[in-house]
Amino acid sequence: MKDIFSDKGVLLLLLIAPIIYGFFYPWPYSTEVVNHVPVGIIDNDNSNLSRTIVRYASASPQLDTQLFLNEQQAKEAMWSDEIAGYMVIPSGLEQQVLSGKAASVSVLGNGGYFLLNKNVQMGFLKAVSTVSAGIEVKKNVSQGAYSATAAANTQAVPLVIIPLYNQTEGYGAYVVPAVSILILQQTLLIATAMLIGTWYEQRRHATSIRGWLGRIAALSMFSFIIGCFYYGWTFELHHYPRGQNMLGSLLFLLLFCPTVATLGCVLGLWFRQRERSMQILIFSSLPMFFVSGYPWPADQLPTVLQIIRWFVPTTPGINTSVQLNQMGASISQVSTGFYSLAALWVFYFALLMWVRWHDANKVLKTVS
Repeated sequence: MKDIFSDKGVLLLLLIAPIIYGFFYPWPYSTEVVNHVPVGIIDNDNSNLSRTIVRYASASPQLDTQLFLNEQQAKEAMWSDEIAGYMVIPSGLEQQVLSGKAASVSVLGNGGYFLLNKNVQMGFLKAVSTVSAGIEVKKNVSQGAYSATAAANTQAVPLVIIPLYNQTEGYGAYVVPAVSILILQQTLLIATAMLIGTWYEQRRHATSIRGWLGRIAALSMFSFIIGCFYYGWTFELHHYPRGQNMLGSLLFLLLFCPTVATLGCVLGLWFRQRERSMQILIFSSLPMFFVSGYPWPADQLPTVLQIIRWFVPTTPGINTSVQLNQMGASISQVSTGFYSLAALWVFYFALLMWVRWHDANKVLKTVS
């Protein structure tokens, strides 16, 4: 403990940095849902129907529309980031619709910003779909159907979408609980590896099995407290979905933190230098997040990565934490995650003991 509190770099990573992350990382996503995305509309038809589509698109809270004379102007506006996408209403649209022919409009979005692109596509889709439904109702009424029946027939099987665990469908509620576990891992991992690397440079790293267990417990305690801070304050402050399985979440932290700390001890002995731990591990955060299976389907990863990813604590850790704390899963429902973390801890500790034994033999050979 004395070495931890006297080492400013380790203390910064172990205690101060994750607290700062807990305060400031969620703030950019506080609005949760992106609205009023700037978009363009090119009306080449200039008919009552096209003006109705423009009016409905302009009324959408997702979109902030402006008209362009031609598609080239809209492209230039999108290239300069003035708009996130645009819709092209082709000439002769109303005439095609009135004659009963299939008609379509084109929507183009900037795929480089997937949140904005999603709003562009969905905003225009809702506007065009609403207008299309109105046309279908008028057509059925003109053929003698009652207005209520005609309205019902436009959607014989109503689609009702109810988000279960992220009811606002906000980006912050999706990403922050997962990234918080990554932050917890990386700060503990780097701090532990730096501290062990410092001890290795000073030839103070050797200790008994009980000594290593004590070191792991002491280092884990800090991240356990930070994890409780995330679960009990950060997520609550920003009104993220809460499944309220706090017992399961606490048990998860009691297993996750020692697993990460043990891996940090192994890496610290492997790197053997304090600075090397920071230099190498600081760039591992994004790869670890993407192979966890949370932001990208794991079965779409290359086969080699599907195997390697299970040697990283965040692979079972992120999904287990989200299922317990955000979705309210029971411990039995996430037992695979607990078993995986337990297996990783046993593997890391066995590796740590092998490195300890290897170093001890090396010292004996040097002495003899």
